[in-house]
Amino acid sequence: MLRLNSLASRIMLLHAVAVIVTAIMMPLALYWFLYSEADTLQRRAMRAQAEALHGHLAKQGDGTWNLEMPEGLRDLYSEAYGRYAYAVLDGSGKVLFASRKDQVPIFLPKEASAAAEFAEVPLGDRIVSGASFQKDMGGRPVWIQVSEDLEHRDALIDDVVANFFLRAIWVTAPILMLLLAIDWLIFRRAIQPLVQASDQAGRISPTRTDIRLPTGDIPDEVRPLVLAVNKAFDRLEEGFRRERNFTADAAHELRTPLAILRSRIETLVDANAARPLLRDVDGMSRVVSQMLDAAELDTLVVDTRERADLRTICADVVESIAPLAFKQEKSIGLLGSDGPVWIYGNAEMVHRAVRNLVENAINHTPPNTDVEVEIADDASVSVLDHGNGIAPADRERIFERFWRAPGKHNGGAGLGLSIVKRIAETHGGSLTVKERPMGGAAFTLRFVSAPQQAQHRA
Repeated sequence: MLRLNSLASRIMLLHAVAVIVTAIMMPLALYWFLYSEADTLQRRAMRAQAEALHGHLAKQGDGTWNLEMPEGLRDLYSEAYGRYAYAVLDGSGKVLFASRKDQVPIFLPKEASAAAEFAEVPLGDRIVSGASFQKDMGGRPVWIQVSEDLEHRDALIDDVVANFFLRAIWVTAPILMLLLAIDWLIFRRAIQPLVQASDQAGRISPTRTDIRLPTGDIPDEVRPLVLAVNKAFDRLEEGFRRERNFTADAAHELRTPLAILRSRIETLVDANAARPLLRDVDGMSRVVSQMLDAAELDTLVVDTRERADLRTICADVVESIAPLAFKQEKSIGLLGSDGPVWIYGNAEMVHRAVRNLVENAINHTPPNTDVEVEIADDASVSVLDHGNGIAPADRERIFERFWRAPGKHNGGAGLGLSIVKRIAETHGGSLTVKERPMGGAAFTLRFVSAPQQAQHRA
């Protein structure tokens, strides 16, 4: 469907208006040309008839005039035929010869005018078109007048015009419709490079800043705009690169001081004083690790052919994080599918996403409760806790970087869930959260399911 704000629709609309105007004006123009040509042909015929009459007009020795016409010419001007008439006038305007019985001129000529005169004059209830030509006969002027009944010509022209318009409509209308259809195909083909450039631009994202708009087939009128957009993308990519490099460099630089700080705290004699300091250092180390993950995600490109077993990844996460849960007097369990659940994705990144969700659940669930990691055959994994849940107003904001609920400070920096969401989106999946019926939150991470035969290739 055409959109009025699209380039193709504007061109097609203007072209359709032009075609409609042409379709209206063309028959009118042809109609005018037809009548104009008919008038021209009639005047030529009138002049030819006047010349023929002049050729048969002669002056006698006694000063009288004689007009001997052949039989064919007399039949042409007979009153029985009624289409043509003639009259010959001397210099004083007296009628010398006439085809009509009343012997009257067709119309009175202008005095002292040697030019041919053409006029339409009434004849009873009819209109005749006549012409008067001045000729010189032996030094004396005469006027030869001829006329044609317009009813005969108009009837002929009306028949021609009526048949022409009837045929023209049935021929012109399909041709114009076909022309519009061909134009639409031409316009679609002409703007195809712009459509491809638009599709290419839609693929540009913070994780794919290397994509540029194609310029090979772009029309010259639009090429400067495309080049300017590509240059803007170059500047944006450079800005993203500097930001990622800064984040990664800062995180790397912080790891060593934190490791040194931790080793020094562990040497403190007062264990009670060292314990909260070690918790703070662990929290800082976790933030630094998340910053490195975030910087790496900005440049991550997932191979669409890469596969991973979601159940194996979740089992590894539960096994590695179980000591942390037991230390905090909490339990963790693995539920759901017993067999492999194959997905398209990078195993290491999926592992990080699941681990972040599980760590987040352990941090928010109360002591003496459990965290459940449930795997489904539809390539999804849900992490369930018994915490306070997520307020409906916060269920979108919790995925923003560095966002934390007001009044809640658990040592995190608000990066974990944003990292999980980025990993899910990079893999073509999603991350959602909902309230559990018995209290707590349920985070569900969904991936793209891979064919089960992929397990034989692992």
